[in-house]
Amino acid sequence: MKKVLPLLLAVVLLTGCSRTPKEVERALALRTRLLQASTCAFDAEITADYGEILHVFRMNCTVDDQGGVSFRVTAPESIAGITGTLSKQGGELTFDDTALYFDLLADQQLSPVSAPWVLMKALRGGNITSAGVEKGSLRISVDDSYEENALNLDVWLDSEDIPQRADICYAGKRILSLNLENVRIS
Repeated sequence: MKKVLPLLLAVVLLTGCSRTPKEVERALALRTRLLQASTCAFDAEITADYGEILHVFRMNCTVDDQGGVSFRVTAPESIAGITGTLSKQGGELTFDDTALYFDLLADQQLSPVSAPWVLMKALRGGNITSAGVEKGSLRISVDDSYEENALNLDVWLDSEDIPQRADICYAGKRILSLNLENVRIS
């Protein structure tokens, strides 16, 4: 009996450890929805933090079934109308008389205009490192890759598990923030 009791205790404890927390299940359900969707569309207000300078702009974004993002800048007026596409193969910008230029962030790896693509890449396949409820919203933390220079994202979901806000961090510092509106996953 003395030998069986520790074994039984170990089985009970290990079985409890293998249970996936409800918050992580919700994050994984969002991932499944995004991977099965033919499109995901949203409006994004993006803030790029350069330390002493903040650049804020708005975009309409559409994500295809492969995770590629097409966008149209809507504000500020000085750069409105610029369109582009982003994917893991690269990006392309289209404009008439106005050029879109932002200094690169994250040790020259990331342009602020690529924030929606980074968000979708992380939600569709990044490493979910934690999930929990914060002020009524589900907050998930995701690394965009398994590499040493990974971007870390904190994403807040509403009660319907739709992304509403995200912070993209590099080396422990928030470099980009996204506020999402009119999110449609279909």
